Formats: sequence, structure tokens, C-alpha cells
Amino acid sequence: MSYAQKFLNKNQALLLPAFRNLLAVRFALILALQLQAAVMSYFVYRLTIDPATGKGDPVVLGLIGLWEVIPAIFFSLFSGHIIDTSRKKVLLGRCLVGYFLVAVFFVFLAYPPMQQHFPHKTLIMLVYAGIFAGGGLRAFLSPGLFALLGLLVPKSLYANATTWSSASWQVGAVIGPLVGGVMIAVLGFQGSLMIGAVLVLIAFYALTKVPAQPISKKEKEPVLKSLTEGIRFVFRKQIILAVLSLDMFAVLFGGAVALLPVYADDILRVGEVGFGWLRAAPAIGAVLTLAILSLSPVRKGHGIKLLVCFIGYGVSVVIFGYCDVLGGHKVFADVMGLKISWGFLIAFAMLVLGGMLDSVNIVIRHTILQLFTPDEMRGRVSAVNTIFISSSNELGAMESGLTAKWMGTAPAVVFGGVMCVIVVGITWVVSPMLRTFGNHADDLSGDLTK
Repeated sequence: MSYAQKFLNKNQALLLPAFRNLLAVRFALILALQLQAAVMSYFVYRLTIDPATGKGDPVVLGLIGLWEVIPAIFFSLFSGHIIDTSRKKVLLGRCLVGYFLVAVFFVFLAYPPMQQHFPHKTLIMLVYAGIFAGGGLRAFLSPGLFALLGLLVPKSLYANATTWSSASWQVGAVIGPLVGGVMIAVLGFQGSLMIGAVLVLIAFYALTKVPAQPISKKEKEPVLKSLTEGIRFVFRKQIILAVLSLDMFAVLFGGAVALLPVYADDILRVGEVGFGWLRAAPAIGAVLTLAILSLSPVRKGHGIKLLVCFIGYGVSVVIFGYCDVLGGHKVFADVMGLKISWGFLIAFAMLVLGGMLDSVNIVIRHTILQLFTPDEMRGRVSAVNTIFISSSNELGAMESGLTAKWMGTAPAVVFGGVMCVIVVGITWVVSPMLRTFGNHADDLSGDLTK
């Protein structure tokens, strides 16, 4: 048997054409959104630079997260009901059209004359408006992709499909910031954002190749009742509630990525190219781990591995916070515009390690959600998941920005890492079911009666 045959035998989800097309949608879209996020965060930070001090305001980076999380949470309250009672492909197509319009709007804001004719505060508020619109679209996109994946792939292949779904996301997340950082230096902000708009169109084309699926929940019921059922299901299912809560609170305090523009410009002094590498580092680590998981998946001890990886993630954030103290910022090499110091290498290594550990958490968490969620409730359960994830990532960005303003950037990052470890310790004590999940073969059966 050839290596390729052995590889496909271990990754049978890739044999499904519909699933491969869905991977293409995820890859192209996350590549676009990550490129756009990296460029816009740097763009906004540059708009706040004080000519007298040469430094920007880290609070605006935290507010980016706030303006995205508000609509993501609000619309997620009923997006699950809409997804469960709609054709997923049609709904996802509308989301992609919306993302394209947002991308064009950002291109317009980055047009150089705009910065001359409008006050920087006005431009920042317009950026927030675009981010707000993107947050609303995200409330429908994430649950829609989750629900469609569950309909395209047999239950026996959920774990493998989740690994590859996460891999497509992470590969896009690696390339997006790298391309964004380089393109800022080469093409400027506007040219970089144009690339993002084109990538959204590519994602839309890939979606047209995904076959339409029937509506899982055809009977009509009041929206409020439907929403309540989704929330009750999550809170009744201890294993689902545990993993969502752990991710929300751990990442809430461990969101060091939001402050990368500050590290790139003011602490490590590595400029746009260095920022792109730092922004891509977590996803580089995730891709490495997901490649390993595609060949050697997690087979047992899922719960304990999830908790240990979260602890390691918190520790990596603490070390990253003091990368400048540990290694300094004196440049000893310049490789194609990338200014390398020991502080930069420590920061990069810790971000890669954090991405590796987080990728294991993502695969385990999504596998649990796919296994224990009935088809007719996928949209609503994933919408609740979106609320938890949005709360952790975007509110975490806001927490990082505000604490950086109060404590200083490095102490704020270290504080977040320590709090992440404390949250995992609490979860370890109060969630024995999560701690023991995966120790027995029938844990992965997806038995909904548990």
C-alpha cells in the first residue's frame, strides 16, 4: 500500500468532494478575513500615533474586539433558529456577499486622500462600523458552516473532518497575516485590502460547488421557544457546557494577539514585516499540530489533554508577555526586512507554541460539539457556541487593550496568562466529566442520552 493510500485511509473525509469544496470555502474566507483583520488593526493603530511620542493608543485595538463582539452575540441569539429552518448554502452565500461589501468599504477607507480629508477619529469610527457589520455576519457564518459540515460528513468521520476543517482555517490564518504584513510594506493598506476582497469572491465561487442540503428542522415554532431549546440543550449537556465555558474564560484572559501591533512597533521594534510574522505565528503552530493530528489523531484521554493544553497555553502567554525582558530587542540579523532579536524569537516561539496547544483544544472541542448535537439543533447549538467564542476572543481583545492602558502592555499580557491558568484549575475541579472524557471507547459514540 502506497503512502498516499495509507494517508487517505486515515483521512477518509477528504474522499468526499462536497467536504473538499467546503474546505476551500473556509480556507479562502479565513485567508481573506485574517489578512483584513491584520491590516485593519495595524491601520487603526497607526492612525492613533502621537507625533510627539511616536506611540499609538492600545485601547483602540481592544475596541476593535468590542465592536465585533456586540453584533456577533446579539445576532447569535436568533441566528441559530434561522439556520436550522433555512437552506444552509443559500444563507452562507448571502454572508459571503456581505463580507465582500465590507471588504470594499475598507478599501475605500484606506484610500490615501481619505486620511487627508477626514479626521483620524472619524476614520476610526468608520472602521468600527465596518467591523460591526462583519460581526453581524459572523453570527450567521460560523453556525452555518458548522451545520453544513454535519450534513455533508457521516458521523463516523466527524473527528477527521473536524481536524481538516480546523486545518483549512489555520492554514488561512497563517498565510493571511503574513501576506497582510508583507503587502502593507509593498502595496500599502489599500492594495492589501483589495487582495482580501478578491479572496472573498474566490470563497463564494467555491461555495457554488457545494451541493445544497435539505432543511433539517422543517416544522415551524415560535422563535423564542426555538432559542430557549438551544440554550437549554447546551446547559443540560454538561460536557458541552464545560468545554464552551473553559474556552470562553481561558481565551478571555489569554488574548495577547490583540496587542501585537504594540509589540511590533514599540517593544520589539520589528515593523510591518515582523508584525506579519508575529500575527501568523499562532496559526503556524496550529498547522504543525494539525498535520500531526491528521496522521496520529487523539484517541483517548481527550478531556485531560484539553485541560493540560489550556494550562500550557496560559504559560506560553506569560512568557510571551516578558519576551523583551528575557531576550531584549537589539537586532542581530536583518533577513529580507525582518529585524531579528532574541526578544522577537522568544515572542515568535511562544506564539507558535500557543497555536499548537490551542489547535488541540479546537479539534477536541469541535469533535465534542459534532458528536453530541442532533442534526435539527446544529444551528442553535453552534450559535450558542458563537456567543461563547465571540465573548472570549473579542472581549478578550478589549480586556487586553484596557489592561494594557492601566498596567502597561507586558504586565497586562502576563496578567491574562496567569488568569488563564487559574480558570483551567477551577474547571479541573468543578468538571469531573470533562476530566475523564475520552478515557473509554464509548465516550466517542456520540450517545445523546448521556
